[in-house]
Amino acid sequence: MAPSLRWDVFCRIVDNFGDAGVCWRLARQLAHEHGLAVTLWIDDVASLARFVPELARDGADQAAAGIRVRRLDAAFTVDAPLPDVVIEAFGCGLPDPFADAMARAARPPVWIVLEYLSAEPWIDASHGLPSRHPRLPLTRWFWFPGFTPKTGGVLREQGLFAARDTFREDRGARARQWRALGLANIPSGLRISLFCYANPALPALFDVWAEGEEPVTCVLPEGVARSELDRWTGGAVPHPGQPLTRGRLVLAVAPFVDQDAFDRRLWDCDLNFVRGEDSFVRAQWAGQPFVWHPYPQDEDAHLTKMDAFLTRLESGMPEAVRDAQRAFWYAWNADDPAAAADAWPAYRTTMPDAGAFVRGWARDLARQSDLAGGLVKFCENRL
Repeated sequence: MAPSLRWDVFCRIVDNFGDAGVCWRLARQLAHEHGLAVTLWIDDVASLARFVPELARDGADQAAAGIRVRRLDAAFTVDAPLPDVVIEAFGCGLPDPFADAMARAARPPVWIVLEYLSAEPWIDASHGLPSRHPRLPLTRWFWFPGFTPKTGGVLREQGLFAARDTFREDRGARARQWRALGLANIPSGLRISLFCYANPALPALFDVWAEGEEPVTCVLPEGVARSELDRWTGGAVPHPGQPLTRGRLVLAVAPFVDQDAFDRRLWDCDLNFVRGEDSFVRAQWAGQPFVWHPYPQDEDAHLTKMDAFLTRLESGMPEAVRDAQRAFWYAWNADDPAAAADAWPAYRTTMPDAGAFVRGWARDLARQSDLAGGLVKFCENRL
């Protein structure tokens, strides 16, 4: 049997969970579905270990799920033969000793620069283009994840929809998930998963949920929106397994879980607030209404990305549903603390129709090539 091709993925963390989450999902899929020997180089192993519990937070060279995980630091040296393919995630840059070794190689690895996901139209023309390195005799290929067949696609494992649908039909598994959060059974009313960046709109939105007529159960990972929770609870922030109830709202704080368990939470919630890139994609595969909190950027560049995505998602959507969804997404990403609370009632009314569009969007998106499969095919043609 021929030895497995070797792929190295390099990641330097900016958004500590999103960057690590994308790279870990990519590494897992490359190893498990394509039989590749994958090494993930990452500068913050502790962040990855939050949702990959097999990893030691301070480990420099270890393995989990069949993937070698190595710490990327200033003391980096080339201590092994070069891989066949190198993934430079999110333009993080390769260590100079590694790039220099590639330049000296008779047959350098295929060098892929994995860019951030975007729905902006310009990436269709930029995806897959080569660029000569400014200092070395090497070519880099730019891979733009996106939502059209002209882009690099998004991450999607084989059998994802079947796993999702099987879980939803298993009432026992669903009930166990909620009991682990300190709740007796599957909650009645609206179930919300909340994963966001710091957001001044949150306390006012909590008030709306607590004072409304509908029971609401909101689950958020431990440490997320801590300052807003602290302010709203008067310092009585709930702990894992000990939900807090105020009015019609139950707040349940959950320990960080692995990616598969997080997916299951999204599958069983009626509304998913997500952030960054990794959870944003997983919310789409969940097929439920969701609200995106893109990573904040200077000059509101993140709002341009959000608008580009909404424009694609809302194609063919009834005007009332589109307007309510757009208003709430923009309010959630605004600096006005009351904006999201004001926009909530209209959005809540149109959520079932918004969810139907998300499900259709996910089915259409799944007909395109997935990101990992596309990368493998692209690189095989260049090896």
